[in-house]
Amino acid sequence: MSLTYLIFDASDDGEGTGTWEAVASVRRDDLPAVMAEVDAVLQRAERRAPGPRGPLDEDGVWDADTQLREDGGWTEVTLTLTGPWAWGEALLAELGG
Repeated sequence: MSLTYLIFDASDDGEGTGTWEAVASVRRDDLPAVMAEVDAVLQRAERRAPGPRGPLDEDGVWDADTQLREDGGWTEVTLTLTGPWAWGEALLAELGG
């Protein structure tokens, strides 16, 4: 699978945990395609999960957050993943992100 709408920026906390964030701003007609990409990323993350999902400060190993914000005829979709650096980099490499 190749990602069309979601382009991730990565940051590393220096202790082996990474954060990957993608923001897509699209017209309403393109929203289903963006959400399909979000679902595909989350499904792949679940399949490749390095441990339990949840907030890292509550013993989760990885987590994800999706936010939608509408502004006029545009919708901004933000997907944020957090987890072990090697896991996230491998996951996004598989997705072409």
